[in-house]
Amino acid sequence: AQQGRVREKAYGKQKIYFADQEQLPAASDAELRGLDGQITALSTKVQALQQSCRQMEAELKDLNSSMTTPEMSREIEELRKDCASYTEKLDRIKSATNHVTPEEKEKVCSEQKLYCKEWRRRKRMATELLEAILEGYPKSKKQFFEEVGIETDEDHNVTLPAAV
Repeated sequence: AQQGRVREKAYGKQKIYFADQEQLPAASDAELRGLDGQITALSTKVQALQQSCRQMEAELKDLNSSMTTPEMSREIEELRKDCASYTEKLDRIKSATNHVTPEEKEKVCSEQKLYCKEWRRRKRMATELLEAILEGYPKSKKQFFEEVGIETDEDHNVTLPAAV
């Protein structure tokens, strides 16, 4: 700063040093336009390189997330084994002699509906009857059930099948 190559500015207790630009040669308008042209060309090149870099990074990410050839070979082998076991299972099912005919299936389904309907009807009747008894009973519902020996569906975690 004493030799005049750098300048000094004081801002309160801080001092800032910077190059003295008056010692640098002044550029002509032609040189400035040439430098502006270089800046534009280099900025375009930087953008193109950044775009290329983003594309390469995306490609690298895709390649890193995909399976390698040995992994793919193992996966194919596992899938072939699974396919073979499923084919074998299908063949066993097809060759089984205990097939259920559609008529038998329909008969069983209709019987199940009938039994479920009857179950619901009887459960509703029993519930109404027990509610009527409990209206005049001095103890709790639980105590009444224990004294009489009533076991509910809920005691045995039994649920009525959904109506189909």
